[in-house]
Amino acid sequence: MGPESKHAQRMASFSEKGFYLAEFRGRTLMVAVRPEQIGDPEALERVLAELAANATRVVLISSGPEIFEAIHDTPVLSVEAPRLEAAIWHGLRGSGRVGVDTEDAKTFAAATVAIGLRLGVSKLVWIDRAGGLHDRDGRRLSFVHRDELRAHLSAPPDPEDRRLTLLRETEKALDAGLHAVNLCSAAGFADELFSYAGSGTLFTLDRYVEVRRLGIDDYDAADDLIGRGVDEGYLAPRSPEEIEQVLVNGFGAFVEGHHLAGIGALLRWSEEPVGEIASLYTLTRFLGEGIGAHLIDAACAGAAELGCAAVVAVTTSDRVARFFEHNGFERVSDDEIPEEKWRGYDPARRSRALCLRRAL
Repeated sequence: MGPESKHAQRMASFSEKGFYLAEFRGRTLMVAVRPEQIGDPEALERVLAELAANATRVVLISSGPEIFEAIHDTPVLSVEAPRLEAAIWHGLRGSGRVGVDTEDAKTFAAATVAIGLRLGVSKLVWIDRAGGLHDRDGRRLSFVHRDELRAHLSAPPDPEDRRLTLLRETEKALDAGLHAVNLCSAAGFADELFSYAGSGTLFTLDRYVEVRRLGIDDYDAADDLIGRGVDEGYLAPRSPEEIEQVLVNGFGAFVEGHHLAGIGALLRWSEEPVGEIASLYTLTRFLGEGIGAHLIDAACAGAAELGCAAVVAVTTSDRVARFFEHNGFERVSDDEIPEEKWRGYDPARRSRALCLRRAL
């Protein structure tokens, strides 16, 4: 079976969408959209239907009846309803989805955040035609923590930026304890919720990255990332046994505690006190978050605890080699890599291998 077939097998047993649906099951999400920002109500309704089938509860917030007329089977409450939290709770128990009409477009963003904080929802998603934030070069900012958002808001305001109020309320929400806020278009709603790459911007309080050993429940996602890295040419193809070795000795960088943003493994050579960083791969969405550096630091700390004198890495990508050099590695010849590494190694790939070493 060729590499493409093996990767297809992996994808058949694991899907990003399934990963996120499992994460959302049994939880309550809040989705907020003003009528003029809906864009594609059918795209929004399709995702809401999938969430309902997944036993994910949704509180849909809008500033007028138009959205609720377009999204079927959504009982609607007024923001002024007595004991609003209890009314929403009863509504969610009955249908799994409840609408709340803020009735005033001018206070829509503030009212949405206030309701979200009162309910203690796990996620708020703003639906906006323009989608996520972009930098000055037009690149999407897919992951923004509170300090970055604060810097964005402290810059001279763009008189054409109609979303300043929404972003200010997002900052307040993060400060007050709302765990995660997303901003995306209706057309990109599914990708933002159900894919690693996303389509919009995820706001969180901190640039929080936890690096820990992979657990059994992380293996499917990590196996998929290894397959991606191989397909993109960053990682060397590995046999099933070698992949298992990487998973068993692997660690992951997790954003928000559960988003697997990058992986790596520390392999210890038996004949020399040297460790190898293997299968280091970071999702594109999180490239700007220093995920790779966190993974390297964790590997080096683990190697030092095992009594290793050095850590090595091997790649055929000059870009990856430069990244390792930026993190304290030096290029060395292949004969400075433990001979164990080269046993059974593809000679053609070895001829192209870039070898790196970092003393501990």
